[in-house]
Amino acid sequence: MLDSFNRRINYLRISVTDRCNLRCTYCMPECGVPLMPHEQILTFEEITDVVKFGVQNGITKIRITGGEPLVRKNIVLLVAQIAAIEGLTDIGMTTNGILLDRYASDLAAAGLKRVNISLDTIDPERFRMITRLGEIEEVFKGIEAAKKAGLFPIKINCVVKKSSNEPDAVGVKEFCIQHGLQVRFIKEMNLETGQFSVVEGGDGGHCASCNRIRLTANGDLMPCLFTDLKYNIRKMGIENAYFAAIGNKPAEGSINQSNQFSNIGG
Repeated sequence: MLDSFNRRINYLRISVTDRCNLRCTYCMPECGVPLMPHEQILTFEEITDVVKFGVQNGITKIRITGGEPLVRKNIVLLVAQIAAIEGLTDIGMTTNGILLDRYASDLAAAGLKRVNISLDTIDPERFRMITRLGEIEEVFKGIEAAKKAGLFPIKINCVVKKSSNEPDAVGVKEFCIQHGLQVRFIKEMNLETGQFSVVEGGDGGHCASCNRIRLTANGDLMPCLFTDLKYNIRKMGIENAYFAAIGNKPAEGSINQSNQFSNIGG
């Protein structure tokens, strides 16, 4: 599928829930955010149908996100259903790692290929301050479980204020070198002001070569993280929503005043 700027769209990011077991300072307020009613959340069957249509029309890469995807009940079953779709070459997941120790082996057996794990510091006190609820040892256990399960490459997503030279970021980089992990530094973004930049160590933020669209937990297909454009698969049908999202994908991101990172997946 080509958009109007001749970019080939082959990557679908799927937010399976807007719920999370952390309250990271750059993602949501300490009290949390209003949650989608349960009946608005897509079923596994609906998600699988969206993926099937996408694969039939050129989608080859899937990334499962949240919120925190591992809090979605029976998430391993969803991974297995997606992995069974012929034509996919890559199925990944972005997670905070808190529950990964529990699920890594089953996820790998279900067909998950690799994981990105959020880690903004390796200092336990700083981690607790940033996440408000988290215990860093649980993330470390999750990383080891991902290694044992063969979910490679394991990429670490580290959010920074300004640069990768910040003390927390330097510590994360050294940790990754010591443990054979890949690190990506992501400058803190702001949807409402359109503040974003190129990901250091990754391919995010390169608007001219962007190959992705996004599916929110309530069924909105979005052409860009930094846009208010959205096309609901329940209201429009999967095919119409797909072609609307791709046909209206902007040349570059601007602002998004109708979503939050907690429900679009970052």
